[in-house]
Amino acid sequence: MAPIKSHNSILGNFTLKNRISTRSSAIVQCPVKEMTVSNKDMNRPKRKADCSPSKENKMNKRTAFGERNINTELLKTKTVEVKPKKTISVKKVTAHMKILPSIKTVHKPKQNENLLPPAAPGQKIISTRQSKTVVPNQTAVKPKEVLKENNANINKPGKRLSNEFEKTEDTLYCTALEDGDSSNESTYFSAKKQHNLRSARTSESAETQKGNKENEKMEAEEKSNLTVVAEQMELKLNLGDHEIPENVVNYDKENWNDIFQVSHYAMDIFNYLKEREVLFPVPDYLDRQICLTRWMRSLLVDWMVEIQESFELNHETLYLGVKLVDLYLSKMTVGKETLQLVGAAAMLIASKYDERIPPMLDDFLYICDGAYTKRELIRMEINLFKVIGFDLGIPISYRFLRRYARCAKITMPVLTLARFILEYSLMNYETVGIRDSKLASAALYIALRMQRISHWTPTLEFYTGYKLEEFKDVVIILNTGINQPPKSQLMTVRNKYSHKIFFEVAKVPLLGNNELF
Repeated sequence: MAPIKSHNSILGNFTLKNRISTRSSAIVQCPVKEMTVSNKDMNRPKRKADCSPSKENKMNKRTAFGERNINTELLKTKTVEVKPKKTISVKKVTAHMKILPSIKTVHKPKQNENLLPPAAPGQKIISTRQSKTVVPNQTAVKPKEVLKENNANINKPGKRLSNEFEKTEDTLYCTALEDGDSSNESTYFSAKKQHNLRSARTSESAETQKGNKENEKMEAEEKSNLTVVAEQMELKLNLGDHEIPENVVNYDKENWNDIFQVSHYAMDIFNYLKEREVLFPVPDYLDRQICLTRWMRSLLVDWMVEIQESFELNHETLYLGVKLVDLYLSKMTVGKETLQLVGAAAMLIASKYDERIPPMLDDFLYICDGAYTKRELIRMEINLFKVIGFDLGIPISYRFLRRYARCAKITMPVLTLARFILEYSLMNYETVGIRDSKLASAALYIALRMQRISHWTPTLEFYTGYKLEEFKDVVIILNTGINQPPKSQLMTVRNKYSHKIFFEVAKVPLLGNNELF
């Protein structure tokens, strides 16, 4: 509230005060009680504003939010005179009281007031549902006479109980043959309702048991139908039913119950992959590439092997990435500055296809040493997808190699040596147009000959579908590649397979082409 200002008017020194109602004008309206003032309060001087007008000049008060005068008829003042004690000055105290209209009070019963008194020993009480009308200014406590009458009615002789229920302190049920009053009728209907609920529950439980039995029968029928359908499909597709020669180890039959070997249709899967090899031919494309050479392609593949080793990717990812690069270069002309971008996009797509948790896009940009932007990598990925026709189910040589080595029961060191030969052949441009199943067969054969284990066995001939004469030229190409002196720029594969984890297979003595056959 702003401070009170004094004004000297023409009429003289007359002090004005803002007419704002205070708490004294809205005192709680309650009965007036006798007011006593202590000596201590009377001796203390009363605080007064400096510019406050005298009490003789009475002024009309107004409300805080309007100019309307307060109705003085609703306000009654009562003056209480306090007699002075000894030399104490007498002061008048004025209390304003607003008289409210009379309100009819309703007596509320106390807590637990409407409860019945505790029953006497040996006395039984029946709870009845009777409508209770509450009269104003009257408590809900029953008189003693009513309680006595109720107790007398309870102990009346001649009450007949139902044969179905027993009358106990917890549950009391009466039949309809009892004296017909409202309480007996309510207990009868409640008993009948509970009886109906019990019968309904028993019927529901019987229905559920019946439904469970029907569901079990239906499940058994469905299982039998599924087994019949599976047997029919197996006979129709001839899955797993291949004629095995006598001198061939039946690997699939030995692992028929192993769900991870999928022996029922593993042979059909790899026969299907061999049929799909013709759908992804890679011709001699370097003649049409103006800016690319064989050496540049070898450097790119060596860099992709480094990516696979750095990110710890699957070997299938590496082989698929190299295959995507060859397919793209066979259809599109690429400049020297774009070749690494094609390799990065191919590895990104292969990672999304074969990896459970592929590297992020920023990881490939980082390994390219910031040569490309994110937009360029994404656009190359889209373009590569369009060129290859969005078909990533490309047969790769690594999958064939694992299948052939498993069927021939090759040991892990021999398989690792074959993997080294096959992975080293990725940098050799002469292997681009060779079918992947033949590459896997040739790499496995070279590993067997280098370890002095065996030649091409009938088991390998059956599962690969190739005789030695069919891939003899491929064996020479692969063996010539690993016999060439290594170059310092292409040492990633050799260093990788020189580690103890890979049994140091890169240090195994090599054989000449004449010693292989």
